[in-house]
Amino acid sequence: MREVLVRLGEDPERDGLQRTPERMDRSLQFLTKGYQENPEETLRDAMFDVAYDEMVIVKDIEVFSLCEHHLLPFFGKVHVAYIPRGKVIGLSKVPRLVDVFARRLQVQERLTTQIAEAIESAINPLGVGVVVEARHLCMMMRGVEKQHSSTITSSMLGAFREKETRDEFLALIRERYSTF
Repeated sequence: MREVLVRLGEDPERDGLQRTPERMDRSLQFLTKGYQENPEETLRDAMFDVAYDEMVIVKDIEVFSLCEHHLLPFFGKVHVAYIPRGKVIGLSKVPRLVDVFARRLQVQERLTTQIAEAIESAINPLGVGVVVEARHLCMMMRGVEKQHSSTITSSMLGAFREKETRDEFLALIRERYSTF
């Protein structure tokens, strides 16, 4: 980290930079802690036998990750849905699963697929749908410098490949319900 500062033309001994290498190291350790976390273990203790076969959606999950190409952040929202086949996942575990994969160097497309495949593997539902909407600082701060662009990716498995199920999921994540 110190070498990066030197190569940028900075003096790492300057008052504001003396502890920057240590802070950068701690920051990167936190932002990539997903490498030390196991998605299966994250879900293992929160799967319950339930006779429910309608769509379960956890939407508007905030996500922050680092683009593996530039180590710049991308951020946005993740929407996850599945149709249980006798097993459900504790609701708080869905955002935790998102974080396991987001706290790694990523591309949005892989992140989307990893979330869907982990849920499919854990509970073998009738289907899984994941939509990620994100803004990428690598597009906003450098390169094309487009401040208002966003990227949407989806992964639809099983029943979510059927038009009716996919359309229901997409309509439900677009709607804004008042919960209070």
